[in-house]
Amino acid sequence: MDGRNHSTVSEFVFLGLTNSWGIQVLLSVFSFLFYMASMMGNLVIVVIVTLDAHLHSPMYFFLANLSVIDMIFCSITAPKMIFDIFKKHKAISFCGCITQIFFNHAAGGTEMVLLLAMAFDRYVAICKPLHYLTIMSPRMCLYFLVSSWIVGIIHSLFQLVFVVNLPFCGPNVLDSFYCDFPQLLRLACTNTQELEFMVIVNSGVISVGSFILLVISYIFILFTVWRHSIHGSFKALSTLSSHITVVVLFFGPLMFFYTRPSPTLHLDKYFAIFDAFITPFLNPVIYTFRNKEMKVAMMRLCSHLAHYRKIS
Repeated sequence: MDGRNHSTVSEFVFLGLTNSWGIQVLLSVFSFLFYMASMMGNLVIVVIVTLDAHLHSPMYFFLANLSVIDMIFCSITAPKMIFDIFKKHKAISFCGCITQIFFNHAAGGTEMVLLLAMAFDRYVAICKPLHYLTIMSPRMCLYFLVSSWIVGIIHSLFQLVFVVNLPFCGPNVLDSFYCDFPQLLRLACTNTQELEFMVIVNSGVISVGSFILLVISYIFILFTVWRHSIHGSFKALSTLSSHITVVVLFFGPLMFFYTRPSPTLHLDKYFAIFDAFITPFLNPVIYTFRNKEMKVAMMRLCSHLAHYRKIS
């Protein structure tokens, strides 16, 4: 269908999650609390890693950058959703929708590569400890970080370039609270089967492939350590458990969203809430409460603050 023969859609309207006033109030409180907790938790990690010299290592360099990405990721959709909950007309401009999609996928692609870099870091630390500082040099860490952002931006632009010029002539209603490729493609006034397949390949296959690669790498690390020492394998499992948990939380919703053609389940919206609010909140919780060095660093920071407060 030729989009030039139809009026151009200037905005998209979100249906949101529910029409029930009581549930909307609960969602607003829930969303606001988790958003603030996510921002504060990740900010604490960034501050602690930056200020504590004991944490100036590749592992915590990646962790701090992961927290920065989580803060960006949850700020892309969460604030608008919180403000839109009590609005009757929940709308976003066409440019705003495209911008939201771009930053969502850029941040998601960047985090995907960063998690792979963190897995490589753990492999070198556990399997090649004598060469760790040589391999994971500051230059290598910076290379991983820059590469992750480049891959994330390219990943997002590759899909967006095909969608931005699609004809949208109505309807303009999205059964969601944020913009994403699968929902947007269903509103295009043209056949989008090839584009839907492209999204599955680009986002779905890449996320599944990255997840499988990460799982294999962690299994390989544990098997390598187990061959040398059973006690060492338990210690390695304890070290890797935080990383494995974060990987499952991150890739679980992604694989659910992007491995199915034309998803229409209402369950998608609740998985999206988990991805937008709960995962960025759980990441700092997992890395702080399950990491001895982070807990000690937090205690050091608190004691320093208390000392300065006494002096002042």
